[in-house]
Amino acid sequence: MTTSTKSDSAAKRDVTKLQRAIVDGLEDVKAHDIQVFNTEALSPLFERVIVASGTSNRQTKALASSVREAVKAAGFPVPRQEGESNGEWIIVDCGAAVCHIMQPAIRQYYRLEEIWGETPVRLKIGAAKPKPAELAAKKLAAKQAVEKAAAENTVVEKKPAAKKAAAKKPAAKSASTAAVKKPAAKKTVAAKTVKIKPSTPRTAKAATAAKPAAKRAPRAKA
Repeated sequence: MTTSTKSDSAAKRDVTKLQRAIVDGLEDVKAHDIQVFNTEALSPLFERVIVASGTSNRQTKALASSVREAVKAAGFPVPRQEGESNGEWIIVDCGAAVCHIMQPAIRQYYRLEEIWGETPVRLKIGAAKPKPAELAAKKLAAKQAVEKAAAENTVVEKKPAAKKAAAKKPAAKSASTAAVKKPAAKKTVAAKTVKIKPSTPRTAKAATAAKPAAKRAPRAKA
């Protein structure tokens, strides 16, 4: 009895894990109106029926491929697939669960929900687990953001000191330039004063004083 209960619980866990993998694969390609039904009491062949819609042949094929990859990644055998050539209704047989991927017109016509929908399964849609690659990418992005913030903080702390040093340098330069310019200004003033002192007026007076003496000399001889 104990062994049977353990095996039953393990089988239920496997079914739950399988249906979660199928739903995750459907959500990765944005399937519409995903519904899960428990068919244990209706068929001995499978325990879950999952129905989803795709808007085009291209999307239904992509959904079927995504389901197969998700189931394989979860550790289950690779599912069988039917109807891929047409694309209007693709059946992915995953063993304990069967997934029907249909276009809206086909789904409305056949109404599988009325056939298998006696016991719907409540499943959180939109709660797909992130893939390992996505988790690694998120961790790397978070690490880079932290490093960038730390680098920006150090740059911000260093900038004021650099500004102060830059502010001091022009003051020293201005003092030195002022000291150099002041003597030059004095020299120019001294040069101007020297140029302003001419000797021409005195020579002119001497010349005028000498001229009368020269005129008086001939008169004395006579």
